[in-house]
Amino acid sequence: MEFLNLFINPIALNALETALIIVAIVLFVILAASFRLVTQTKKVIVERLGGYHTTWGVGIHFLIPVVDRMVKTVSLKEQVKDFDPQPVITKDNVTMQIDTVVFFSITDPKAYTYGTEDPMSAIENISATTLRNIIGDLDLDQTLTSRDLINTKMREILDEATDPWGIRVSRVEVKNIVPPKDIRDSMEKQMRAEREKRQNILIAEGEKRSQILKAEGEAEAVILRAEADKKQRILKAEGEAAAIFKIKEAEALGIKLIKDAGADQAVLTLKSLEALAQVANGQATKIVVPTNITDIAATVMMAAEIAKGDKK
Repeated sequence: MEFLNLFINPIALNALETALIIVAIVLFVILAASFRLVTQTKKVIVERLGGYHTTWGVGIHFLIPVVDRMVKTVSLKEQVKDFDPQPVITKDNVTMQIDTVVFFSITDPKAYTYGTEDPMSAIENISATTLRNIIGDLDLDQTLTSRDLINTKMREILDEATDPWGIRVSRVEVKNIVPPKDIRDSMEKQMRAEREKRQNILIAEGEKRSQILKAEGEAEAVILRAEADKKQRILKAEGEAAAIFKIKEAEALGIKLIKDAGADQAVLTLKSLEALAQVANGQATKIVVPTNITDIAATVMMAAEIAKGDKK
């Protein structure tokens, strides 16, 4: 018996030590696994014994095994949700498809966790109903041209509706507005007609401008020609006046020289005959002959004789 006891005790001792080691390892693993690291821009909701306990922020936290439980990890980054197109009816009874994009962020992780069962589905349903209400007050043309108005109203309504859920809606954008095919065809025809109209107007304005420029050019050309002709006539008249002035000035100088030389009546009569001869050579059709032509001729002959005597 003593030999058997000596054989069993070491085996029992080794089993006990092994069990203790295993338990220690398991406890170490459990304790090590109970530490949680929360990173930036995230929050962790923790429940204790089935009820809300706390919200963990950035850092290392210890989770009591069995007692505490991590319910949800919430991201604080801005998120984008693109919803499927929704059928809406305008004020003038036109059915179209509109899809929206919602930009939101979580401001209260606790309210986001316990506020609604499925926040994304709730936002989508509210977005669809809000969009139908807004479009129902607008006709087709207003819907196509009032994207900013639709975006602003939807953001205000969604932000107010999702505030109890800890969600802040920052932006709402209408992504696509798709009218029915017949409406699209009609709009395309209208746009095509409008473009052709603008094209014709531009062509007509171009031709009108061309005609105006052409007429202005012709008017300026006429004015310039008239001014050039006027200047030519003025210069010609000034030239003729200057020539006449020079002739008269020469004649006056000649008369003055004759007068200063003391010419007698015979010389003056001779000059008169020379002038008469010049008149006869001109273009005049009538010549006035003085009544005392014989006296003048005698005087001329006498002057000629006197001249010959002087020469001898």
